[in-house]
Amino acid sequence: MRLYAALAVFTLGMCAGFAGPLQGQALEASSMDVLRDQLGLDKKAVVEENLILTESQAASFWPIYEEYQRELGTIDAGVVKLVNEYAERYVNGSITEAIARRMIGEAIALDEAELALRKRTLTKLDGVIPAIEAARYLQIENKIRAVVKFELGDAIPLVE
Repeated sequence: MRLYAALAVFTLGMCAGFAGPLQGQALEASSMDVLRDQLGLDKKAVVEENLILTESQAASFWPIYEEYQRELGTIDAGVVKLVNEYAERYVNGSITEAIARRMIGEAIALDEAELALRKRTLTKLDGVIPAIEAARYLQIENKIRAVVKFELGDAIPLVE
């Protein structure tokens, strides 16, 4: 129940962050940085609240968590760049077959990079924290990512 309450608060923050693309406006770097910083704090609190770790496990877990978040931030920057390009091209009506193919490839590459990162991180967590806590952490990440992707997808109009 704590996770769902935290996700509800988290979702409210996300809704405010993705209104721009629907209107054909770029996600501004400075506002995205502020939003990312705030969500990062909220996300960490959600994870901390829902994992049951000993002090020793926590000491080993949090550096892995921070590394994952940094690498995820790089992937997210690629998503923001792609969304901004799409928004600009959508408004200008300049999405050609070739551009659509390239953008599809970039979107799939970003998804694959996220999956590869998740696999590497879970490998690092093996033996550091119990498998049940690793599974719980993955569930939390997946739920948060699902909310983010839903909000982003909801804000982006279909290609014409």
